[in-house]
Amino acid sequence: MKRIEISILLALVFGAILSMSAANLESKAIRGSVLRLHVLANSDSESDQALKLKVRDRLLTVSRTLYADADSRDEAIARTREELPRLQAEAERVLRENGSQDGVRVVLEDTYFTTRTYGDVTLPAGEYTAVRVMIGQAKGHNWWCVMFPPLCLSAAEEEPDAAESLCLEDVLSGEEMDFVEGGGYEPRFKCVELYEAFKKRCGTGNHA
Repeated sequence: MKRIEISILLALVFGAILSMSAANLESKAIRGSVLRLHVLANSDSESDQALKLKVRDRLLTVSRTLYADADSRDEAIARTREELPRLQAEAERVLRENGSQDGVRVVLEDTYFTTRTYGDVTLPAGEYTAVRVMIGQAKGHNWWCVMFPPLCLSAAEEEPDAAESLCLEDVLSGEEMDFVEGGGYEPRFKCVELYEAFKKRCGTGNHA
């Protein structure tokens, strides 16, 4: 009886390892397919939080033309790198239009995110390339989404060509879409997050 119990236990452990390995591979593919947007407000005051959303909407509007015919994350990153001064200027313009004298930094960098859910989509934890917008002291609650493909459209979603843009299904495989949309995958997301958190403790980087 003891041997049977040990065999069952080993089978369960082996199955868990296989499941975790598959989840990590899918998560890595997902991280390599999207460009995140991460906006940090100056503070948690009502006015600073409202200003954060206005900056977000302006940059999402700009991104609609910036990534209009981009067909991969790498192409989107290359265009973003070239247009960082423009994105910076647009963010500053929003602040001045709303009477704020806060500074703002717009950078492109790898950033660690915990598991995050936006609507029906959940993205696994790990390091993603992100457009990070830091307003003032950047100590307020942050806002995140996927800049490419345009998962979060906000002000840009009413653009007449919205239906022609890429969507998440265009850059992820069927298995990867099942992973980010599957309601029954919470344990796998937790496994990925624990694994990524362990890697994070062993290395360096930014948390979001």
